[in-house]
Amino acid sequence: MTIPVVDLFSGPGGLGEGFASLDDGTTFRIVVSAEKDPAAHETLQLRSYFRHIKNHEHDLRVYYDFCNGKTQVPWNAQTKKAWKAAEDEVRLLTLGTQSDNKVMDGLFSARLNNKKDCVLIGGPPCQAYSLAGRSRNIGKENYRPEDDDRHFLYREYLRVIQQVRPAVFVMENVKGILSSRVGDNQIFHEILKDLADPNAALSGKKKGKELGYRILSLTSDTVYAKGVDPESIDPKSFVIKTEDYGIPQARHRVILLGVREDIIGSPAKLKPSGSFTVLDAIGDMPRIRSRLSRGLDSPTNWAKAVKTHFLELTADARKHGLDDIASKLDEAAGWINPDSSYGSLRCTEQTVSFNQPKPLRTWYHDSNLAVVLNHESRGHMSSDLRRYAFAAAYGAVNKVSPKGHEKFCLSGLRPNHENWESGKFADRFRVQIANAPSTTVTSHISKDGHYFIHPDVSQCRSLTVREAARLQTFPDNYFFMGNRTQQFHQVGNAVPPLLATFIARAVSNLLGGKGSQ
Repeated sequence: MTIPVVDLFSGPGGLGEGFASLDDGTTFRIVVSAEKDPAAHETLQLRSYFRHIKNHEHDLRVYYDFCNGKTQVPWNAQTKKAWKAAEDEVRLLTLGTQSDNKVMDGLFSARLNNKKDCVLIGGPPCQAYSLAGRSRNIGKENYRPEDDDRHFLYREYLRVIQQVRPAVFVMENVKGILSSRVGDNQIFHEILKDLADPNAALSGKKKGKELGYRILSLTSDTVYAKGVDPESIDPKSFVIKTEDYGIPQARHRVILLGVREDIIGSPAKLKPSGSFTVLDAIGDMPRIRSRLSRGLDSPTNWAKAVKTHFLELTADARKHGLDDIASKLDEAAGWINPDSSYGSLRCTEQTVSFNQPKPLRTWYHDSNLAVVLNHESRGHMSSDLRRYAFAAAYGAVNKVSPKGHEKFCLSGLRPNHENWESGKFADRFRVQIANAPSTTVTSHISKDGHYFIHPDVSQCRSLTVREAARLQTFPDNYFFMGNRTQQFHQVGNAVPPLLATFIARAVSNLLGGKGSQ
């Protein structure tokens, strides 16, 4: 059974990757994707191309030649048709604009052929709903939520539901949407009511016997339907905590599953499967050194700076009675060698020896890769390397990240911030704990690495794009385009593809046995 999929607000394609990767007898075929960010669109198109050729071994070698740095473009004369098909599928469009809406409407008409059993996936941009975004908005002069168009981008999603009438839709957003308000209205309640009855929401009145949707939770028995009081629904029941479902990251997101009223039955709930850790996800990644910023970088300069920091921190830690931390720093210092082949973007070894859990190893690895894609450390100031080393050593000993200015008691750790002791910077430097799921990978990782410090003391750096992508469960052959900042932004905004396969399987099982009323 082949089911067409429409992917809106696609980002780099995490949700679509989960659906397209499902292999259980149902084929979800993405017929159109829409994304407005040029770098994410480029990534999305490259992945679409990969899907078009992945079952053709000879053609696939062209893709891997590009990944492995042997060619400048991912296609050749033989695979150009597949590249053009990917271009046709993946569109650089800004939903909500009259011209781009018109393009999308034409694509729906041409590619869905009025089929009822398509699936709509995607999530409107979350900046207006996230707690961090709302905090920033409070500080903006004359900011009024009701004037922020981002609050209402879900209505573009709603418009497509009304037009396409998918059998199922999957809408994802940040947990902050549950408490977001516009004026006196709780936005989540309004979204539930609108999604359950899109025709009434957009036209203001019902037309004939237009079908609505049941809005289901994938982790509980909660169901919202037309006429139900939203106050009677526990909004938290729509939150999926990814660490409970085999994702090595504590990412809590709202997932709304809309099922058209004529579809009989409900999908099976996602089954908790325990959690994987940061070490499980990235423990086999090649060791790379951090970079020194401001034009000072060289293996010798880096080794000299890091060894100096380690020696001074070790001595100071012993003075403060922090012998366990001193031992961790001492141990890490043994790895520092300016002549070692610390990696670059195109590492010569794909992985190192590590007993990675089989589910992750099977999902991530691709033996056709001779390199590790998107695996290069950003540049750090020397003073930050000192803080990263201490934070990683503290995390290794105490199994938590150091929080609060009093934890950074050793010499040279105090940043030059007037408000450092105010509490505003309590978790300014956050190390990821090796034997626990990571904290939420957010788009903020594109700004700096302070919140995403690598747990290995000797590497003394923040996470790379590939490591963040591993925590998000992107396969290793998923090549992110754009500059490093754009790559981080794409990874931080994505839905974990492995989680998306679980959602896709639930949708597949529902539609595979569906009936009509």
